Amino acid sequence: MSSSSRCPAVCTSEKAASRKNLLRKLRFGIFLALIPLGAAHAQQAQAPENSTALNPNKIALLKWYEGNRTTGVVVGKGPYGVAFDGANIWTANFLDGTVSKVSASDNTVLGNWKIGVHPIGIAYDGANMWVTDNAANTVTKVRASDGKILGTFNVGREPWWPAFDGSAIWVPNWQDNTVTKLQASDGKVMGTFNVGSSPFAAATDGQNVWITNYSSSTVSKLRASDGNMLGAFGVGSHPEGIAFDGENIWTANNGDETVSKVRASDGVILGTFYPSSDPTGIAFDGTSVWVSCIGVVSRLNLSDGKQIFNATTGGSNLGIAFDGANVWMAGYNHDGLYKF
Repeated sequence: MSSSSRCPAVCTSEKAASRKNLLRKLRFGIFLALIPLGAAHAQQAQAPENSTALNPNKIALLKWYEGNRTTGVVVGKGPYGVAFDGANIWTANFLDGTVSKVSASDNTVLGNWKIGVHPIGIAYDGANMWVTDNAANTVTKVRASDGKILGTFNVGREPWWPAFDGSAIWVPNWQDNTVTKLQASDGKVMGTFNVGSSPFAAATDGQNVWITNYSSSTVSKLRASDGNMLGAFGVGSHPEGIAFDGENIWTANNGDETVSKVRASDGVILGTFYPSSDPTGIAFDGTSVWVSCIGVVSRLNLSDGKQIFNATTGGSNLGIAFDGANVWMAGYNHDGLYKF
């Protein structure tokens, strides 16, 4: 089995190890939490030069830099995937086989439910959550209102981070080099399609589905209606998380610690950017792009990919999602969520 979690920066030899070995190490708990979850983490970016001239009114508010105060919410053990259901944040908790539901408005934990062996990815279809189990090779459909299991469906080997395209759930299957399309209404398999090597995460641009291929360092573009392959495009090394900003696809490339911006219409690379160490998850908040990295979350400017700030968190940060007001990130080592 495989994983997208990272060891601390000192473990340089393990960056070249296979994902299967990394996941095995996660299970034996070699990663150490660097700081307690729930502590306030001060924004690390410094005030720009001549900031008084840029916005003198902000000085009176003590806001001449873009401040950040992080809230921590404890969920299940080893949260990995993160998704928003319109009102609540859900996590797939890899180490204890659960999913957690957290109120986005007040951070209250609304429930923890047992789902499979090693839940790792999660997506919302408008009414239900779909949870991939990396060990059982299944996807479980969970009613978002009360956590009731509505069905469990077989997919390919080692499913990872899924996506919903408006009518179907798309599941990347790491070991099979395929993506499975499931009908959201009943979980029926609508097709299994070949993509690149070691597919990791899925995203939709409204008409097409995009898949990051970890080992082949590409993204695959499939037509959502029939799964027809429309192209495979090179990005940075070992892409993992993927997001759509309305025009472009963004990938978090763990292998070379970059982010790629890809024009969705034709796959042309528009930019390569450098957020921080070991980027894994990526999300779009309407104006900027957020990237989960080792020890930090990085926020990038949408137009040119320049770093707006890095906020220090510590530990291995994985899934990340936007709720319309705040960004939420899974702190794997801390068994919890960060809210920005």
